[in-house]
Amino acid sequence: MMEKRAQKESNIVLKVDRVTRRFGRVTAVDDVSFEIQPGEMVGFLGPNGSGKTTLLRVISTYLLPSSGTVLLDGLDVRRSPEEVRRRIGYLPESNILYPRMRVWDYLKFAGEMRGLCGKLLAERIDSFVQALQLESVLEKRNGECSKGFRQRISMAAVLLHRPPVILLDEPTIGLDPLQLFMVRDFLRELAKDRIVLFSSHIMQEVAAMTQRVLLIHQGKLIRDAVLAETGDGARQLENMFKEALV
Repeated sequence: MMEKRAQKESNIVLKVDRVTRRFGRVTAVDDVSFEIQPGEMVGFLGPNGSGKTTLLRVISTYLLPSSGTVLLDGLDVRRSPEEVRRRIGYLPESNILYPRMRVWDYLKFAGEMRGLCGKLLAERIDSFVQALQLESVLEKRNGECSKGFRQRISMAAVLLHRPPVILLDEPTIGLDPLQLFMVRDFLRELAKDRIVLFSSHIMQEVAAMTQRVLLIHQGKLIRDAVLAETGDGARQLENMFKEALV
């Protein structure tokens, strides 16, 4: 069982206000604004190259915005990047594992980097190993694990400190159907009192995981929508995209 969350997590809000990010003459993110409350899992949907990854990197403090502000728990990513990082778990699309490290050693290392140690660290590792079904690979090296296992190991590593804000870039890549169902349930459980923002370019996946969707195209947020509980969610998203681009 996942351990009980701290009550204070329920007060943290993520606010993105008119954020733009440029790379020279290229505008990757263009005047994007939205707000996410605790208890929400929000899908960030758009074609490849639409600006999803860039915006997640800005929120995570990996990149600074060219203009606009990102506030997390009232903290500005420009002025308080270290404090912001303590409150987030960020899983990038690219692999973050050291291939020659054994899985248990890597999780221990990741927890220690977040200030965890002793009994608490061991309990956290055990909790996520069970939740993400990693028992069978703990003694293997990261590089020996399948892509699905590597994705889940990475997810455990960035969440060991139990951050109130979770940013996931294409989190279901490489998962087989059974792993996919398990990870969806895992993220829904986390989102009960946290903020979970995940990116994807697959409409069916976003529709299966959440009801609130941010549609982005060519760097612009073209729709902040809530899917109807009845009907085909992927079809709803398809229609929203077509309507927004007309």
